[in-house]
Formats: sequence, C-alpha cells, structure tokens
Amino acid sequence: MSDYDIVAMGAGHNGLTTAAYLAKAGKKVLLLERNSYAGGGVATQQILTPGYHHDLHSSVHIMIQANPMITSDELELFSKHGMKYKYSEQPHATIFNDQSVLITYKDLDKTCEGIARYSQKDADAYRRFVEIGQSILPMVMPGMYKPQPPLGQLVAMLDSSDEGRMMLDFMQRSSLDIIRQWFEHDKVQMHIARAVSENLQLPDELGTGMGTIMFTALMHTYGVSQPWGGSGKLSESMVKCIEANGGELRYNAEIKRILVSGGKAVGVEMNDGEKIMAKDAVIGSMHPHKLRQFVDGVAEPVLQRAENASLAAFSLFVSHYDLREPIQFRTEDKDVEKAIMLTLCQHESMAELQADFDALKRGEITRRMMFAGNDESKSDPSRVPAGAGMWHSTGFAPYELFEGGSSRWDEFREEYGQMRQEQQSRFVSNLNSDNIIAHKFYTPLDLERNSPNSMVKGDVHGVAPYFYQSVGSRPTADLGQFRVPGIEGLYLVGPSMPPAGGVVGAGRAAAMIMFEDLGMDFNATFDVADDTVSKARARTLAPKDGAMRLFDEQDEELMAVDSIETAGDEVVIRGKTFGTMPLTARLGPGDLRRAIKLALSPAKVWAILGMLFRKD
Repeated sequence: MSDYDIVAMGAGHNGLTTAAYLAKAGKKVLLLERNSYAGGGVATQQILTPGYHHDLHSSVHIMIQANPMITSDELELFSKHGMKYKYSEQPHATIFNDQSVLITYKDLDKTCEGIARYSQKDADAYRRFVEIGQSILPMVMPGMYKPQPPLGQLVAMLDSSDEGRMMLDFMQRSSLDIIRQWFEHDKVQMHIARAVSENLQLPDELGTGMGTIMFTALMHTYGVSQPWGGSGKLSESMVKCIEANGGELRYNAEIKRILVSGGKAVGVEMNDGEKIMAKDAVIGSMHPHKLRQFVDGVAEPVLQRAENASLAAFSLFVSHYDLREPIQFRTEDKDVEKAIMLTLCQHESMAELQADFDALKRGEITRRMMFAGNDESKSDPSRVPAGAGMWHSTGFAPYELFEGGSSRWDEFREEYGQMRQEQQSRFVSNLNSDNIIAHKFYTPLDLERNSPNSMVKGDVHGVAPYFYQSVGSRPTADLGQFRVPGIEGLYLVGPSMPPAGGVVGAGRAAAMIMFEDLGMDFNATFDVADDTVSKARARTLAPKDGAMRLFDEQDEELMAVDSIETAGDEVVIRGKTFGTMPLTARLGPGDLRRAIKLALSPAKVWAILGMLFRKD
C-alpha cells in the first residue's frame, strides 16, 4: 500500500485545480486518471493526423477569466509553467442563412453599431442591457471562486434590496422571456439565444435567465480567450505545477471505490485491487448520480437527492476535421474568422429556432441542425502543419434519440455526421473530400463513454444550470459545499459542482473548503486580496476600509456596515453582503428596546466599555 496526504480520483481540470493548490501548500498529492491524459474536458490531443491538435471538449475559456488563479497567478501557471492566453476583439459572431452576420465585439460601441444595421431600437436596448449586466458583475464574480452560500440564504439577502430583487427576477425567469422583453429583431434574438444555449439550456426553461445578462456583460468586460496551443494547455500547466511541488499523476489508473473507515475517507481501491491510502483527504471527481457506486456509508436520503439532480435536456455532437488548407467562409464579412465563438444559424426566426429546441428535447433529429464551429488554426497556426487548416464543430443533439434511444448512436454516428457536414457547407465552401484529410465524430454517447464519471448522459456541464441547482444547491443542498455528509475527508469536484460547468477553475473553492477543514490558512498561503479573505480570518482583522462587520455563529460574514443613520423612528443600517451586494437593515423602536435590554447588565456594560479601548 502507498501513502499520500491527498489522493484524487480523476485529473480533470477541476481536480487538477484543487490538487495544485494543495500541492503548492506542501501536501503530498497523488492524482489517479482513468484516461491516458490529464484534463478531462479541458484537453487537446492529436486524435487523427500527426501535427493537428484538437480540443476534445472545451475550447473557449470565459468564466475563468476573473478567477484569482488567473488574475493573481496564484498557482504560477503563467510565470513558471508556460500558460499563455490569446484574446480576440470579436468574442462571438453569428452567420445567418443569407450570409449576413452579427458580431459581438468586445467594444460595446462597435457591437451596437452592428446591431443598429438590423434595429436601432435593439442597439439602444442592448447598450442598456449590457450596462445593467456590468453593474451586476461586481456583485457576482468575486463570490464565484469561493464556496457558495446556501440558496435560501442568498434569496433572502437578494430580496432585501432593489438591486437584489432585480437579480432574483433574472434568476427565476427564462432566457427567452428576457430576450423577448428586451429585443425585437429575430436576428438579434437568435444571436443572443444561441450563444446562451451553449450552456446546454433550453431558451424557454425557467431559471436560466441570469445566464443571458451575465453572458453579454462578460463579453464586454473580460472577453473570451483560448490558450495558445489549445484548451488543454491550461491542464498541462496545472500538471506542471503539481509535479513541480512534489505531486504525482498516474494515467490509465481506474478507481473501483473510495475506502471508508469509521465514517472517514481513508483512501481508494483500484480496479486491480491495489489500495492507496490518504492521510488527510480524498478528492472525488464524480457525478452525483455516481455517488452510490463509489462510496459506501452515505445516508440514503442524501443518495436519493443526488440521483435526482437534473441533467440538461440535450447534449452535444462534436466533429473534428484535419484539412489540407484553411476553411473558407462564404460570407464576405471576414471579421467572423476572428470570432472565438462562431454560430452558424440556419433559422429564419426565433419561432423556428424555438420549435427546433422543442424537437431536440423530444429526442428528434431536426431538419435545421444547430451548430457552431471554426478553424482554430486561423488565430493559432501552431495547431496545424504549415499551410493547413482544421475544422472543429459542436452542435446540439439528443442523448436519447426518439427512434432507437442512446444505443442507436453507434450505428447512426457517421450518417448523422455527414448530414451535419452537408448543412455546414452552406456556410463554408471547402468542407469537402478535396480538402478533408481525416475526420472523427463524437456522439453524446461517446462523450459519456470518455468521461463516465462526469458527463452522465452526455451532459458536459455535469448537471443542468437551473436556478434550483445553483450556488450552494448545486448539485444538491447536501453536496453544495463539496463535502459529503457523513463521510469525513471526502470532497467532490467536477463540472456538477458549484458554481457551474465549463472552464471555471471551480476546484479553487473546493481547495478553500479543504484548507479550512485541514486547519490551513488559504489566504496566507496564496496572498489572497482583501475581497477574498476567508471569513474566519476576516473576523480577527481590523478592516482596512473602515467598515464594521457583522458575523454569524459560524464566523461567516453577514454584512459589512458602511453607515448607520436615522430615518423617522427607525435606525437604518446600510452596507454590503457577499463583498459588493447592497444590503439594508432597519431597526424600529421595538428592535432597539430589545437590543438595549439584552445589553443592559453590569457585566455586559463593563465588557463593552473595555472593548472601546482595545485594539482590533
């Protein structure tokens, strides 16, 4: 048997993130990966012809851009381990059937000019929409990379201010509701709806609206990026970080179960019978639906709630092509070639698009397929041999086919892929046998096979991005703090966990929980800025901003008080919660009498007076 401080099941990007923080803090870490490569959904491989480097799943990095692991280089991925991002001034574009285009530039003015070609009213509305979104970002982004609050607590706090109620409205409604409320022209509506649906959410699904305003605001605030050399370069840099700090990775190493003794995770058992022990903790990259398979001793209600976590209504079909020469678009607007996210839209109206989403939900193959794609070698020639090109296309497809179910995909893969290729040829002129060297198609069933413990039923984001499965209730309220109730020392990571699927670097939040449980100081280790100080430490510090802070019994910060004023017969306390979210508390005469009564005893008065002369 081998002993390590931390043993991790899986080496996807979230597990790598958590392990890298622990390794950098001095823990002896081992990651066990069932595949022959690290990164999970964030991997770049030569899957067909040597010299052509394809992103297996994720290609665009959006939500991670505000993560301190990137902005503060906490893991030294950029300064020591070779990580480099490239950004485009055209984050997103759509080509329509008539070869007209609509481009989201990082520059808001330029974007509005493009929208005005279709509707000046929509251009004006879009500017207001983005400005509202950008006002929300400071309330949301700082908390995304830390442990999330319970959903009920968040709702109660949001409901205490106008800004919060506006956010609640977005959170509970559907993307389609919001898009139709704000925009009139079909092309503008489809441009936004298709981009947001890349999160594997139906436009009319309630509880998805927040993603609409967040997406547009992010485009014009952080933009979107891709690592030079492919998406997998992020994972490769984290592997280098782990190994540079004494950590180890084993590939083609599949875990049979988590070892539990006395209610504590103590190691793992491999498929070949080898047992590897963990002194401190086990990290499990597993879908909530798989918890029963890998872990004994979890309470049945916890397991049932985990197995009831909702999945996305559809999945992806992915196409990879090695080309002799770069792809050629039929549209005359060549700015689309610079877009990192490029939608090819065959629909003439939002009604047509919605009808095909409805069919997709039923498992039907639609006449007008939905897909996106681009030749990533145009912006990064290192991805292909000199003078060559590549085509990477993703599109929506049902996991369970209406005719034949999921098992039909194996026989239907090539036929369906060729159908998609023919439809994409309406937008590109040289996706044909003269230019194609090799191709490979991945069905929703293939995605599940490649990542069976994360992409259940082809859901690349783990679980659906619905309101009731958000913040501390993702994937369930039991598991939303990364811990498994009743099993000490087991921590879950992966796309199913908070705050969201995709490339977020969410393993940072799991690491913060583990640091806390292991008695380690995350802030001191990584020199975290004041706005991300752990709550327990913040309580002992004199705040530099001069604000007074209120805490609950668990030392969780409830509110940073900015001002205390009188208004009529009330005392009005104004401040912020979650770092930047406005919060107002009002105390009436009865509240003040009760507060004074609670404080009026000789011992309490003496203690309060003494505190006035002590240092913070």
